[in-house]
Parts: sequence; structure tokens; C-alpha cells
Amino acid sequence: MTNSDSIHDQKINSLSTKKKILTSLVAGSLAGAVAKTTIAPLDRAKINFQVRKAPFSYEALLDFLHSDYSRYGFRNLWRGNTASMVRVMPSAAINFTSHEQYKRILNVDRKCSTPFKRFLAGSLAGSTAAFFTYPLDIARARMAVTNKSQFGNLVEIFKETYKYEGLRGFYRGYTVSLIGALPYAGSAYFVYETLKIFHRNEKKKEPRPIERMIYGAIAGAAGQTSSYPFDIIRRRMQTAFILNKHESDLGILELFSKIIRHEGFIKGLYKGLSMNWIKGPIAAGVGFMTYDILQYFSRKTYVNIFHQ
Repeated sequence: MTNSDSIHDQKINSLSTKKKILTSLVAGSLAGAVAKTTIAPLDRAKINFQVRKAPFSYEALLDFLHSDYSRYGFRNLWRGNTASMVRVMPSAAINFTSHEQYKRILNVDRKCSTPFKRFLAGSLAGSTAAFFTYPLDIARARMAVTNKSQFGNLVEIFKETYKYEGLRGFYRGYTVSLIGALPYAGSAYFVYETLKIFHRNEKKKEPRPIERMIYGAIAGAAGQTSSYPFDIIRRRMQTAFILNKHESDLGILELFSKIIRHEGFIKGLYKGLSMNWIKGPIAAGVGFMTYDILQYFSRKTYVNIFHQ
């Protein structure tokens, strides 16, 4: 690193908290959009397997994607992605930004290594994002498991949900979502930050973009695996009123018990996990890498314009 680069980084680090929050919000929202759009067809397929009793296999996955494409066209593979963007962009923005602020508040890895605080900052960031964007997650899940004849757009889903389920419908499955967000976000951020720290200590330099993507992919796999059963329960509760009305009044423990009893522990609670090991790491890797790059360059651009 040259002396000029060092001075530049000092100026970036000296930006006010407000300016850091604004640049993080922009970088986070764009990173979330890029990551989610990349794996949208696989995400749509995953949700459809999660909420139905049919067992998952890669052959069934290919059949679903081929059938969807043949019947409704190529664009339908991204059905629900608009609703997903409405949720993912603010969710990712809040997630990344709050994580940075929780790290600052908790003094994560400031004077010494603090693994527990590293995990806690990630968990708090995930739970914060989940609270503010959950109704949009409900809408996205319901769009993914229906076709245009049932719900034409996001507004129709909100109207129907409120009409038949009231405000409660927008937070169906929220408790299990919050429970799942804690280990997922905690594990993902913990692994990603730990790998970056290890890289800096070993190689004495910042990770390159491709290395950040690899570390993010590993972090995503860890997060997905630690919280996947909660994701199954969340999706079943979110879509029960549409697909399985007899499950719409079941609580978390009752639904856990029913799935294990009728579908088995592994086949029921971990259905589609192998597909998630493909799409999850891709999304996480792209998301972490894109955020780090956009955050740095947005702050660098601000410094170049206003701090010359």
C-alpha cells in the first residue's frame, strides 16, 4: 500500500457515523439485489419443495424448472423476484449497516480478538433486518408458490392477506424466523469476519474480491446449515393459508412434530438443503463481496469529491 493509499484510507475511516451509515445502506441494498437475482430461479424452486410433501431430488429440481419454463416462459423462473427485491434490498441494507454499527457499539475485535462479540453482532444484525422486513418476506414466499391466476402482483397479495388473515397474517411464522435469524446471521458473519482476519494475519494484506467471494460462500454454507430447519418451518407457516389450510393454526412445535412424524427428521426438516448448499453459498459469496467493494468505493468516491 502506498502512502497516498494510506492517507486515503485514513480519510475514509474518519468519516462521520452518519456518512458511514448512508454509504452502507446504499452498498448493502445493491449487494442484496445482485446476490438474490443471481439465484432467484433456484430460490423459487427451493420454496416450492419446502412447502410441499414431495421429496427433493436434483431430478425433481430440474423437472420443476423445465416444467415452469415450458408452461409459463423464461421470465416466470424469476416470478416473485420483484417482491423479493422489495424485501431483499431494504433487508440487506439494514443487515449490513446494522452489523457495522453493532460491531462499533460492541467494540468487536478492537483491542483483542472477541469471537463471541463477533457472533453476537451478526445475530443482532440478522434479527434487526428480520423485524423490519418480515411482511415483505411473507409476500415473496406466497408469490413463489402461486401463479399469476392466483396473485397477479405484490399489491394483490397484500390485499388478500389483510382481507382474510388481518395484520396477524403479515407476521405468520415471525417467531421461528427470528429464532432462525440468530444462528444464521451470527454464524455467517462470524465465519466471514474470522476468515478475513485470518487472511490479514497470514498474508498481511486485504483479501482480493475473489477471495472475499470464497470466504462469503463458506460463511453462507455455515449459516444455512445451522438454521435450515427453522427456514422449513417458516416457509410452511408463511404459505399454510394458501397451500395447507389445516396447518395454518399450528404452532411452531406442533408443525415441527407433524413434519417429523409424516416426513421424517432428515427428509422433512432438511428437505432441499443440498440445493441450498449450491444457491446459499453463491448468494452469500456474491453478497459479501459486492457489499465490501461497493462500500469501499462509495466512501472513496465521497472522500474524493468532498475531502480533496
